[in-house]
Amino acid sequence: MQVLIIEDDRDIAGGIREYLAEQGHTAELAHDGVSGLRKASAGGFDAIVLDRMLPKLEGIELCRKLRAEGSATPVLMLTALGTVDDKVEGFEAGADDYLVKPFALAELKVRLEALVRRAGGEHAHQHLQVADLSYDPQTLQAIRQNTALTLNPTTRRLLEHLMRASPRVVPRGELEHLLWGNKVPNDDILRIHMHALRSAIDKPFESKLLHTIHGVGYRLGPDAT
Repeated sequence: MQVLIIEDDRDIAGGIREYLAEQGHTAELAHDGVSGLRKASAGGFDAIVLDRMLPKLEGIELCRKLRAEGSATPVLMLTALGTVDDKVEGFEAGADDYLVKPFALAELKVRLEALVRRAGGEHAHQHLQVADLSYDPQTLQAIRQNTALTLNPTTRRLLEHLMRASPRVVPRGELEHLLWGNKVPNDDILRIHMHALRSAIDKPFESKLLHTIHGVGYRLGPDAT
């Protein structure tokens, strides 16, 4: 599970990220509404933890803007405001769940997992498309320019993750966790798998879709113009 945490209290945000990491999940942080909306709009997250009271752009308005853009990513709203009216306002803005501070990290985790499971029932089998590359998670078939691509189970997992995240840059650690969890091999095996994926989706074609962002990770999509 890849989670975006939009929370201006750095201790709370860091605590959530650390706890989720211990449970085998990964998280990215944003500490104000403007940067949070930018990251959320880029996509690639399974769920969003959204603080209601944020600098620069308040959480309710951020959620409204995100839904207006067409984002279906599940949103769990955090707040110290726990009245019925406050909760109704959050749900009307597009939040999927509501957790009042202070909260237990274990409860936050299970609520996020439940949101992602429900969303998965709706979106896990969606046909994926990035530029002229398509992938069907049900048939496991990848096609580019009417050519069927040969992928093994590992490169298929990497491709699906990168396509769902596109155009976000996916950190190396996120891909390593996808393949091996917390037991990452000592050798740079990821680079070998990424080379195989690049050979499959890019080598036969004129334009390249898989880009290495040195020192960070990988991005799948057309060249930035």
